[in-house]
Amino acid sequence: MDFNQILQGILIWAPPTILAITLHEAAHGYVARRFGDSTAYLLGRVTLNPIKHIDLVGTIVVPLLIGFFSGWRFIFGWARPVPVNFNNLRNPKRDMLWVAAAGPLSNVVQMLIWAVVAKLLVAFTSPTGLIAPFWLPVALAGITVNIILAILNLFPILPLDGGRMLASVLPGNISHAYQGTERYGMIILLVLIFTGILGMLLGPLVQAAERTVLSLFGLM
Repeated sequence: MDFNQILQGILIWAPPTILAITLHEAAHGYVARRFGDSTAYLLGRVTLNPIKHIDLVGTIVVPLLIGFFSGWRFIFGWARPVPVNFNNLRNPKRDMLWVAAAGPLSNVVQMLIWAVVAKLLVAFTSPTGLIAPFWLPVALAGITVNIILAILNLFPILPLDGGRMLASVLPGNISHAYQGTERYGMIILLVLIFTGILGMLLGPLVQAAERTVLSLFGLM
């Protein structure tokens, strides 16, 4: 892969990836505030400014490395977690579900918006024009990256959103014991990534969801 291909991959994938991560994290903070916790808001994390959410390693270095070595077929990364004090929520155990679900839901909404943008580009822009050749791949990348983030974050592993949601619905003692596994969460994720297990689990789900969305919007 030459420099031009690397640059092209970055230009296509960076805008939807940064937007997807930014809105995902801001959504957590916004919903947390609605349910009684203003921690993220007071720290300036309920914002669309991506700089507030960027983690140098998780948002830039890791996605670029994984994108490069996978030929831009797979992207994985993370942002600075939005701080939420669940004790400040009006009903901590119940409201944890909605705060956690806000992130993946924001990605589903973005996925649908990118799909509409892609459909409009296909329908109304000439392939030989100046807009479609660049923005159509960006829109398609936006669909993919938001599907990846939505599905990945629904995995029932703490500190992922799916883990928070599961902890919210489990009975008290079981939930408390399950939340104790969070200290091992990142280790588990790294093992799943580097052993290829995460890709084996995530890949078919992402491909199936992507095919469904592209088919529904007449993009394949």
